Amino acid sequence: MVQEYRNYIGGEWVDAADGARFENINPADNDEVLGTFPKATAEDVQRAIATAREAFPAWARTPAPRRGAILDKASEIVAARLDEFAETLTREEGKTLFEARGEVTRTRDVFKYHSGAGWRMTGDVLPPTSSDEMIYTQREPLGVIGVITPWNFPSAIPAWKIAPALVYGNTVVFKPASFAPHSALLLVEALLEAGLPPGVINFVTGSGSVAGEAIASSPDVDGITFTGSHAVGKEIYQTAVDHMTRIQLEMGGKNPLIVLDDADLELATKLAVIGGFGATGQVCTASSRVIVQQGIAGEFVDSLTNAARNLVVGNGLDKRTRMGPAVSAAQLQTDLDYIKIGQGEGAKLVAGGDRAGDGGYFVQPTVFDDVAPQMRIAQEEIFGPVIGVIRAGSIDDAIEKANDVGFGLSAGIVTNDLRAALTFANNVEAGVVKINAPTSGIAVHVPFGGFKQSSANTFKEQGEAAIEFYTRTKSIYLTHG
Repeated sequence: MVQEYRNYIGGEWVDAADGARFENINPADNDEVLGTFPKATAEDVQRAIATAREAFPAWARTPAPRRGAILDKASEIVAARLDEFAETLTREEGKTLFEARGEVTRTRDVFKYHSGAGWRMTGDVLPPTSSDEMIYTQREPLGVIGVITPWNFPSAIPAWKIAPALVYGNTVVFKPASFAPHSALLLVEALLEAGLPPGVINFVTGSGSVAGEAIASSPDVDGITFTGSHAVGKEIYQTAVDHMTRIQLEMGGKNPLIVLDDADLELATKLAVIGGFGATGQVCTASSRVIVQQGIAGEFVDSLTNAARNLVVGNGLDKRTRMGPAVSAAQLQTDLDYIKIGQGEGAKLVAGGDRAGDGGYFVQPTVFDDVAPQMRIAQEEIFGPVIGVIRAGSIDDAIEKANDVGFGLSAGIVTNDLRAALTFANNVEAGVVKINAPTSGIAVHVPFGGFKQSSANTFKEQGEAAIEFYTRTKSIYLTHG
């Protein structure tokens, strides 16, 4: 019998108001239904927001170190259930078990890192303007935070949004993506088991057009943090601005990896494979463009082509697998459509280009050579295992081509020339810069966010920078004469 899961609102596990549900399907085995989840109505979301609003004053008054202690306990719970969390993630999202374990480990570390933020929620004492005056600032929680997350990192991304929201004293209405709701539910379970009071977090599953819209349009939501596509993020921004709701948006990328003539060929290939095909290319920081200097281009393309052809594609639970399926039939079709677009544009298909395997949404790791910078496959985010190789002359030419897109999230370079590396770091238009490292992968204590269409260009995520979005600063003047 298929397991039926529920939403969590106001301390109770409940169905959608109208009883509607949706299936959670294994993308590696389309015949396996992993469970069903409620399709939250706007009424459900409004009740969740009202509950979060009601719970806010008491939670905000809870000493910050005590709030942090709950996150610390949640981190321990995630660690104890790591294998369960990872297998669930692989079954519903598709990434390999190795990748899933890495993501859940990141979730554990995010909770652990932010648990200490309760001790660091400080203000400033400022110079007085008169002899009988004291001036200081203090941080206060923003209020009710709407958390809307994607399916590609269904554990880590919610964790790095929810953890700072909670430790800084906010309450949360959490809507995960419908392709991976169980991983999100496990996260909520860990927080509740750790002692989070009823109403502080509320969990609603369902469509973005209904549940997400209800969060974005509510005047009772004080802040919205969203990770997803630029198109959806822009809609949320335009809806939320009616109520002057604080916004934090991360909206994808078209990330370049530059390979210079002096690069180590083996390293460059490895980084391109990790960045371009890791997690089936379904990563906002994926290396979807590899810009290669002419002197090494031929050797590099041969090496990358060979690596792509030998990458084992299959069910992520199989230890031999190095790349899992696309998350859904729609995403698989998007990948295949863009491959046809690339061929139609005149790019040279040198590896992959078709479906792979049976029973799941599998696609071959795909490499195009001779990609022109203005081709659609070089400009638009595909969100699949498709790498376009662009030839370049000088490093200045490579950087110009790297910057010639609307996105600006992550960018990398492979070189042994320190001057070239620093020239790249200083001139590339990206919020994350990697030198001799994959464009994907970020540290929990380092600010994360992009430029241009990759972000709302408002607030960074992660690290100490997270406090800026989740709190507001109050300036206090005390006259004691």
